[in-house]
Amino acid sequence: MGYEGPTLRGMRAVLFDFGGVILTSPFDAFAEYERRAGLPEGLIRRINATDPDTNAWARFERNELTLEEFVDAFEAEAAALGHTVDGHEVIGCLAGELRPQMVEAVRRCHEHFATALVTNNVVSGRESWSSGGSFAELLDHFDVVVESSVVGCRKPEPRFYELTLERLGVEAHEAVLLDDLGINLKPARAMGMTTIKVVDPDDALAELERVLGIPLR
Repeated sequence: MGYEGPTLRGMRAVLFDFGGVILTSPFDAFAEYERRAGLPEGLIRRINATDPDTNAWARFERNELTLEEFVDAFEAEAAALGHTVDGHEVIGCLAGELRPQMVEAVRRCHEHFATALVTNNVVSGRESWSSGGSFAELLDHFDVVVESSVVGCRKPEPRFYELTLERLGVEAHEAVLLDDLGINLKPARAMGMTTIKVVDPDDALAELERVLGIPLR
């Protein structure tokens, strides 16, 4: 576990999403694939937002579908909207690059606070994909790693956050969560967590510095 001494500004834990926070966002890769395939802009995100608790993506992130089952289900969802989508290409969009300033922030947070990596991910079998283990080099900076594909629930389901807090041994009001999706932040905020939406990484880190009271860059 991370730092266990006097808390700073009442905070004891920092929770980091992976894709879109520590890793570059897959949304840019989705958009590039859509342009390349001649698909409507925002189609993939639209599919993912339809029946968000039971669609192919949600079931894949809870490890209820194999990769091939996901591909078939996702392509069927796209076909229902009148479009042909390659599910393997969509999964390939999860590959990204680590953001050095975020990696450094995680390292510094871990010196003072308990830290958790909280990610909706899939069992992809490819380490080059964000959900395939590309956070392995960061594991020393996290006290807890909570993966949707392992625990069988996903953000924004409240149980996902409850599990994380239980494993960290902290109360909601003692934790701050960084995520790039407002839908994932809303239930955490309702539970009492401080939340930061990551749009621009540097802006998010400036806000986190204000919350924690320590320099992160």
